[in-house]
Amino acid sequence: MSQKLGLVTYNLAQGWDLGTIIERCEAHGFGAAEFRTTHAHRVEPSLTASDRAEVKARCQDSGLRQISLGSTCEYHSTDPAEVDANVEKTNLFVDLAVDIGAVGVKVRPNGLQVDNGIPVEQTLEQIGHALRRCGEHAEGTGVGIWLEVHGRPTQRPPYIKTIMEAVDHPSVGVCWNSNPTDVVDGSVKEYFELLLPWLMSVHINNIWDRNYPYRELFGLLRQSSYEGYCLAEIAEESSEPDTFMRYYSALFHELGRE
Repeated sequence: MSQKLGLVTYNLAQGWDLGTIIERCEAHGFGAAEFRTTHAHRVEPSLTASDRAEVKARCQDSGLRQISLGSTCEYHSTDPAEVDANVEKTNLFVDLAVDIGAVGVKVRPNGLQVDNGIPVEQTLEQIGHALRRCGEHAEGTGVGIWLEVHGRPTQRPPYIKTIMEAVDHPSVGVCWNSNPTDVVDGSVKEYFELLLPWLMSVHINNIWDRNYPYRELFGLLRQSSYEGYCLAEIAEESSEPDTFMRYYSALFHELGRE
């Protein structure tokens, strides 16, 4: 694995404008960004054509790879109209990604409907079928739909596998999310290999956490010839972001050494 570090703007950079993101990422060795929806940089489907061109140009001129968009689109509702609305919103993010030069749109599973009497497998298949529609919209654009391993009931890797088998579309893949539920007997190897056929992106978070085997994860990524970025998703803001990012970058490269 070529050690490539990027930043998810949730939540460390939630209050930063685009210029600040570019400046800090460049200063501390973060080569790419996933712009989270609702944050201060406002990289949203509502941008005009000229706004989109400006975002693309500023990122290209700085060398920051605007790699993906962090949407909150989800597809588990019992209301078909709500599912349709989330599919349509995903498609708008895909169109935005095309315009600004991004290659991914992050989406998520975020619930089951067992309390409503709906079997787990049925909801997982529903999510997968909705994602297939998103994949069909993205087909031929060069943009992937990245399903984050997310949600208290849905983040279990076997559930994600079931969803992906229902999707069955090459434009839809998995965003590894470095959750505690990945770990079996101190290792992530079993579940990493389970989801590897669909791996398109990787989120990492508190890489100093000794309960999560990041060194093993980075070794598995290297062995699998993963060439994408590891995107740091830090849930908290920092009063000293420059110091934080500098140390985070150093630790990332140390843990990723062969």
